[in-house]
Amino acid sequence: MASAMLIVVLLAMASSVVLASDPSPLQDFCVADKASPVLVNGFVCKNPMDVNAEDFFFSGLNMPGNTNNRLGSNVTAVDVKKIAGLNTLGISLARIDFAPYGLNPPHTHSRATEVLTVIEGSLLVGFVTSNPQNRLIFKVLNAGDVFVFPEGLIHFQFNRGHKNAVAIAGLSSQNPGVITVANAVFGSNPKIDESVLAKAFQVDKKVIDYLQSQFWMDNNN
Repeated sequence: MASAMLIVVLLAMASSVVLASDPSPLQDFCVADKASPVLVNGFVCKNPMDVNAEDFFFSGLNMPGNTNNRLGSNVTAVDVKKIAGLNTLGISLARIDFAPYGLNPPHTHSRATEVLTVIEGSLLVGFVTSNPQNRLIFKVLNAGDVFVFPEGLIHFQFNRGHKNAVAIAGLSSQNPGVITVANAVFGSNPKIDESVLAKAFQVDKKVIDYLQSQFWMDNNN
């Protein structure tokens, strides 16, 4: 059942290219030439005569990701870095695995809207609107449910169940980008001045020192 649902999800995302936020292609394809020293917005096109099926292929999305970490989650991204043929097509996807009570923490994709489909298990998901409302919009999803996270808004997914959960996410960019809020704020390199964060969060500097030390170790191990 799960494998059949996965096929349906992938086909649906493949048909959503017209909704992508990246610039539209001007030819059949523009396979990324990652060896080129030329810097452009995206990647330079590989010679079409050198393109083959491997440029449009990725294998392994059926394999569970390793959730043995503090958050109990793992994201397997399939973007232009994994499939060179995604260059200029404005779409990518990801598999997200959750251990029981695993969390994909609050984060944002600065270049993409996300469409999430739960394949197995149950997830509490939500996003927060921009200032000044900062309204939390959330829902509990079960297998087969779909939820949309608008481009640029902070969002999360949390497995509240006793069993593993799996979701597939489609994103409207070949390279959506991801900013995990806690990592960016407390794990930046160099560190944000503790006085800035203490005032922003209205907590003692000792709390900021502790959080920065924890995230600094995580980000630099």
